[in-house]
Amino acid sequence: MAARSGRVALIQLDLLDASPRVLIACECSGTVRDAFLARDFDAWSCDLKPDEMRSNRHITGDARDIIIWGWDMLIVAHPPCTRLCNSGVRWLSAPPPGRTLPDMWAELDEAAELFATFLHAPIDRIAIENPIMHRHGKERIRGYVEPAQSVQPWQFGHRAFKRTCFWLKGLDPLMETRRLDPPAHGSPRRSHRQCVHRR
Repeated sequence: MAARSGRVALIQLDLLDASPRVLIACECSGTVRDAFLARDFDAWSCDLKPDEMRSNRHITGDARDIIIWGWDMLIVAHPPCTRLCNSGVRWLSAPPPGRTLPDMWAELDEAAELFATFLHAPIDRIAIENPIMHRHGKERIRGYVEPAQSVQPWQFGHRAFKRTCFWLKGLDPLMETRRLDPPAHGSPRRSHRQCVHRR
């Protein structure tokens, strides 16, 4: 359940509390947690994996067990998307070597249930980050709603293409910073910037 990005830390916040309690779920890198700590939030990360920075601000365990602890904000930096994302839908009809179709569909159901738990958590402010989702995932998520927005790294000064969606509750959408003009379709420069999909 490790997070792969710190982009969620860019969310514009308008909070009245002096030190709002923030849970960064599905993060073991500490990137998002530490960004909130630097802004005087009472921030904690939680993941099945131990914290890579060995911080005492990390809870090793299942975030679903602690979302009822009275948090002011839940940032789900990157819940497992392998079975939910559009790029992995092919495995639902032709599983990888050593795996079965029942395995793939069971993992999809598990991922959908985890996503739904975060989406409907009893917390006033929630942000969930995930790639574009396929229809099977949407159909399996309890009370699914479409994301509040989707963004590209080049809207924030990064020379890359990788559309990311945000499901938001009680938070404003991200505002572009340092927007770069994307190269033309079919150009070598655009192909190079899409290399993140080939890693």
